[in-house]
Amino acid sequence: MRILIMIVAVLSLCSCEDYLDKEPASIISEEEAFKNFTNFQGFTEELYHCIPDFSNAYWTNSWNWGDDEITSADMNFHVIHKFDNGNFWGWQTEYDGWGASWMNQADASRNDDRFQKDLWKNAWYGLRKVNLGLENLELMTDATSQERDFIKGQLLFFRGWFHFQLIQYFGGMPYIDYVLPSDEPLELPRLSYHECADKVGADLREAANLLPIDWDDTQAGAATREKNDLRINKIMALGYLGKNYLWASSPLMNLESTGSKSYNADYAKKAAAAFGELLDLCESGAAPYELVAFENYSVNFYTTGQGWRIPGGSEAIFRGPYYGANGSNWGTSKQYQPAIIQDGSNFMPTANYVSYYGMANGLPIADITKPDPISGYDPEYPWKDRDPRFYHDIIFDGVKVVQGAMPDDVEQHRFANLYTGGSYRDVSTGSRSGFLNYKFIPITANRYDDGFNYGNNLNLHLPWMRLADVYLMYAEAVVQGYGSPNAKSNNFSKTAVDAVNTIRNRAGAGELSESEGGYISSVDGFMSELRRERAVELSFEGHRFNDLRRWMLLIEKPYTLKTSLEFDRSGTLNTEDPTENRVLNLREELILERNYSSKHYWLPLKNADTNMYVEFPQNPGW
Repeated sequence: MRILIMIVAVLSLCSCEDYLDKEPASIISEEEAFKNFTNFQGFTEELYHCIPDFSNAYWTNSWNWGDDEITSADMNFHVIHKFDNGNFWGWQTEYDGWGASWMNQADASRNDDRFQKDLWKNAWYGLRKVNLGLENLELMTDATSQERDFIKGQLLFFRGWFHFQLIQYFGGMPYIDYVLPSDEPLELPRLSYHECADKVGADLREAANLLPIDWDDTQAGAATREKNDLRINKIMALGYLGKNYLWASSPLMNLESTGSKSYNADYAKKAAAAFGELLDLCESGAAPYELVAFENYSVNFYTTGQGWRIPGGSEAIFRGPYYGANGSNWGTSKQYQPAIIQDGSNFMPTANYVSYYGMANGLPIADITKPDPISGYDPEYPWKDRDPRFYHDIIFDGVKVVQGAMPDDVEQHRFANLYTGGSYRDVSTGSRSGFLNYKFIPITANRYDDGFNYGNNLNLHLPWMRLADVYLMYAEAVVQGYGSPNAKSNNFSKTAVDAVNTIRNRAGAGELSESEGGYISSVDGFMSELRRERAVELSFEGHRFNDLRRWMLLIEKPYTLKTSLEFDRSGTLNTEDPTENRVLNLREELILERNYSSKHYWLPLKNADTNMYVEFPQNPGW
């Protein structure tokens, strides 16, 4: 709220000086600015610049705050370290001297600097701009009804989206649906989560009704045909409509609003209906979204040799614009390198999280250190017969990392030495967990193969929402709304089990089976596998922290633990097929345990804002 007042005040104070600096002919009246589609769309375009690029917001970036990731010890300035220590104030720029948080920047702006795009300030700014646009729609007189619908639909989407992003981290907030006057005291109360979700849902539903499925097929989108991929459309609005209702149904949000820790079936049914509408449009061919083939899976996250083409392919639903693509070469892509290959910036998956990657037959691993006759896992061959996504995402001991020539004095580092005491295991700059994360970079992204050379056009940019996520959210909404894994929404043909299997079949990961867990017959059994499936399919894409929060698991063991996998090599290293390498003395060791309490389910608001007026209180415990 303070941000909104500041924006209004700054605009008011600066307007006189700005006016004096301008030629009279350059002053544009409101009637001119909003009179037609071209002018109004130009006004609306700035909202796209308010979308943070969380995966490229700093030279190296921290966006995975659950049990999924840990950094090398010398990277202790990132938000993830503050969160591991229980210091959730760390999202705020006042507590982040490095300016490395994508949620709050000291000098946030809507320009092309990826280092200055944050959520907090840009959301409040964006909401004011949205409402200013909505209050001036009647000035759009030189336009078709379709053009007016598309402008209104975009504005309503952003109003819902900005509010959703805020409430998922902070709980119920004031819902800003008009331009706040600068000369009146603030008295807007914080609403409950459900009250906010209802308003978000109303805005997103209307946006979905107004927007096209594909801008390229419309008269309004003709001028920018084949350049409309990022423009807000019906599918994006339906995706966030469903996500908004699924979050509202989840235990944490339902507890905040009703006092019950269970799922709210009514909201879950609403979520299932929104997702069902979206998926039916996609599977029928009416919408141009489909899962990418697994052999092209990486295009969801990066492109290389494609002229800096933005990643995402046919699967990315919602992405923000991206500036300076080469920045991901010299920043984000290097944060996954072991020190022996690149430098000291290293983010790695925790061993406890890697254990979620089950077996190729689709079954989970009960205990990574013990034989499992049900799944077939053998701790002496821990890399064998695993989920295909394990081999795509994770570098394990013995994998060939460097493909080309190396100096003789470092040749011993060609293969990942991730065993206990191996050269890749330096605690200060190497892997602390025994694994590396290569989900977002090609294997050639190292100083010897030079895969991130400018000429290779390596571009890393993660989507906010992709189609695989929608299938899994649909499955969760259906099972919680209708009480059975074999249920489905009334507007889509797939059951919850079918939706999960759609994602597993794409990867060749083995379908859900009954086994001993009741994975396709009981709600609890199905949910255990659905949570694991979300962990694997959406690994390291920024979802885990909010999933653990909304499921009310964040403060519970084992989700508070971060571990390493320790082991010794046995025999001669098989460099042709590292999955065949035998290990001995396999054990899981604790790196750290996060000391959390119930207050950690919500991030703290800025004290300067909560001190403005009594109807805007701080979150409990902070």
